[in-house]
Amino acid sequence: MDDPRTPAAAGAGEALYDEAGQTPLANEAADMRAEAAAMTKRAGTMRREAEAMAQKPEALPEDAASGPAASGPKSEDGAGCHGGRATLKAAAEAAGKSETLARYAADYPVGPHDKPQSMCPAFGSLRVGLRMRRTASVLSGSACCVYGLTFTSHFYGAKRTVGYVPFNSESLVTGKLFEDVRDAVHELADPERYDTIIVTNLCVPTASGVPLQLLPKEINGVRVVGIDVPGFGVPTHAEAKDVLAGAMLNYARKEAAAGPVAAPRAREERPTVTLLGEMFPADPMGIAAMLAPMGLAAGPVVPTREWRELYAALDCAVVGAIHPFYTASVREFEAAGRPVVGSAPVGVDGTAAWLKAVGEAAGVSAEKIAEAQNAMLPAIRGALAAMPINGRVTVSGYEGSELLVARLLIESGADVPYVGTACPRTKWSAPDREWLEARGVRVQFRASLEQDVAAVEEFGPDLAIGTTPVVQHAKEKATPGLYFTNLISARPLMGPAGAGSLAQVVNAAMGNKGRFDRMKDFFEGVGGGHAAGVWEDTPQDRPEFKAKYARKVAKLRANEEAIGS
Repeated sequence: MDDPRTPAAAGAGEALYDEAGQTPLANEAADMRAEAAAMTKRAGTMRREAEAMAQKPEALPEDAASGPAASGPKSEDGAGCHGGRATLKAAAEAAGKSETLARYAADYPVGPHDKPQSMCPAFGSLRVGLRMRRTASVLSGSACCVYGLTFTSHFYGAKRTVGYVPFNSESLVTGKLFEDVRDAVHELADPERYDTIIVTNLCVPTASGVPLQLLPKEINGVRVVGIDVPGFGVPTHAEAKDVLAGAMLNYARKEAAAGPVAAPRAREERPTVTLLGEMFPADPMGIAAMLAPMGLAAGPVVPTREWRELYAALDCAVVGAIHPFYTASVREFEAAGRPVVGSAPVGVDGTAAWLKAVGEAAGVSAEKIAEAQNAMLPAIRGALAAMPINGRVTVSGYEGSELLVARLLIESGADVPYVGTACPRTKWSAPDREWLEARGVRVQFRASLEQDVAAVEEFGPDLAIGTTPVVQHAKEKATPGLYFTNLISARPLMGPAGAGSLAQVVNAAMGNKGRFDRMKDFFEGVGGGHAAGVWEDTPQDRPEFKAKYARKVAKLRANEEAIGS
């Protein structure tokens, strides 16, 4: 799949991100609503034909005829894609995906509100696959979704081709899409190029019950892993990483139980600690130095960069759940009999507690644990003292490490009244939550954009760390802001390096307050919101017009959902 001109790529209907716009779409007619209605009528006819065909297994290949894609309720591309979360979820459950959705609901609970605002969750799992060596990634979904996902992935530096299996209403409702996916996987299964092929169902194929579980588990020695990552079932892109990581760990664990597997490139003789959750590349090296006095070594980071690392990850003494929301992955480690420890070695308190918990879980003596603590804690104290942070900071994001960042900020001297994360509360986040709450911090799991913005309004921070809209809101108020993903996650957090690195960027940002004030003064009087700009007669706000058109939009959406159902 590295070369889209290969026969395998052509068979998969593969499109590079900058060519996806040439893919035929189902909504190119001038009147989209009329087209959607016509497609719905055709889909009804084809659905009845498909149900009749399902009574005759000889009309379809055996596995396709018996799968949900051949006989369950269907959702077609043009209308189904816009049918709404409830409609898509109901369709998926009726089409045989109820077990998958129930597992996601248990692993990634969304309360108290419906779901946080985040990017398409499939970006997370796609990013994991694109970072792995000798791994092909194939998407099955609406062309617009595939275009957006591949563009975003390339934007983040993944210079890898993404396979795409296109579909239309007919191939979706008759089960032909599953056959197309299966054919594409067979053509791609070249052991000279790949160890693994990852196939991902996006919203519409999931809602239509396309049965990836019926794909062969292995073709020509190439593993095949199929996952569903619908926006109506997986709340955030961070948790979608766990969906894929958990699926791969499950596969690898069964391989290891069945017989010998590939050894890691560099075999570690000491007991290892597997690190769960993506982190800055320097952090595992820092953690390795902390573990060495206890006779332990840092193991692989999950999600891994190569399949064989999964075996080494499972063959550990302890799992460190650095990111505490990897529920599916934890389940696989526990099935392999591995103890799991929450939190991470951030700051003085966090490092001392984490080393103690890891050492005890690995059966290390109290003397060795104390030796490791004494070797590292003075350096961390020195780094914190040398780079203090004086100011109030609110923290929010959707990466899963927000609580760790808040802990480090507080130990650096910052006043942190609020930390919000789009990820859920789990037992592995308890140590960080309890530490923060004991210091008066309001911790909000499954935080919404509105809650994060309200915190900026309530606490008036000197710096707002958060997602793009939170930072935008802060800067409009002349408050410095830092984008969590690019400016906080992209630096070390663990050990002495983490303390110094975080303080440097935070203090630099807070030092820009004067520049924001000057810009605000310069643009004073140009208006804001509906009155933004320079006017002879300032426009008047018309809330009654907004209410009128809001009702029209709501009615239009209701009609579209009725068509989609």
